[in-house]
Amino acid sequence: MDSDGCVAGAIARGGGGVTDAVRVLIADDHAAIRAGLRYILESSAGIEVVGEANDGATAVRQAASLRPDVVLMDVRMPGMDGIAATRSVVGDSVAQVLILTTFDVDDYVFEALRAGAAGFLLKTVEPGALVDAVRSVAAGDAVMAPEVTRRVLDAYVALDRFGGPPSGSGTGVARRASPTASGRREELTEREVEVLALLAEGLSNRQISGRLHISAATTKTHVSRVLGKLGCTSRTQAAIIARQERLVP
Repeated sequence: MDSDGCVAGAIARGGGGVTDAVRVLIADDHAAIRAGLRYILESSAGIEVVGEANDGATAVRQAASLRPDVVLMDVRMPGMDGIAATRSVVGDSVAQVLILTTFDVDDYVFEALRAGAAGFLLKTVEPGALVDAVRSVAAGDAVMAPEVTRRVLDAYVALDRFGGPPSGSGTGVARRASPTASGRREELTEREVEVLALLAEGLSNRQISGRLHISAATTKTHVSRVLGKLGCTSRTQAAIIARQERLVP
């Protein structure tokens, strides 16, 4: 089913209210897609759509003004595209960004990770999975479409520890971050190493909190510090670098 079909199909469903809502900004240049996404999200308890944008520049302005928890960002938009807009939104620490696109091209996936996106989904995603992804990203977790997860893992694992990625692999993000990670391993505290090890296992913030018996707020702080010290822009990148560089036991 194409993206329009998924959205149209979801419009047949409804229900749900908003309590302590996750605030979402939708950025897509197709009005019908925005309307469908709004319906899907606002039909789910605990999510509120606070605005819409039809291009990247508008998304950046709206994000700065509305301060959403999550920006649901398309890649291909007129003017400033979704990757550039993501880089701006994440760089200014305005919101988490969840990329939602029709295209699973490797360059888009890696550019989205490099720009700091917390997640990457295809528009063929089921409505329930989309809602779960928005909630996960708002909670500080990472989300990756199953269709691209294996390719991302393979691309990073294929990197030689002291070398670069294969030509044309699109993994420049890993090449640049890897030496930084190696050089800053000693800067991690004992607790941060524990958190990094759990990130490498793919655990969510909630699961890390339970495993280490610490609060959600403390977990979020540790994760942020780990990413900063390793020079990473996403949990996925940190997890793969941790394994490749043997930063954790």
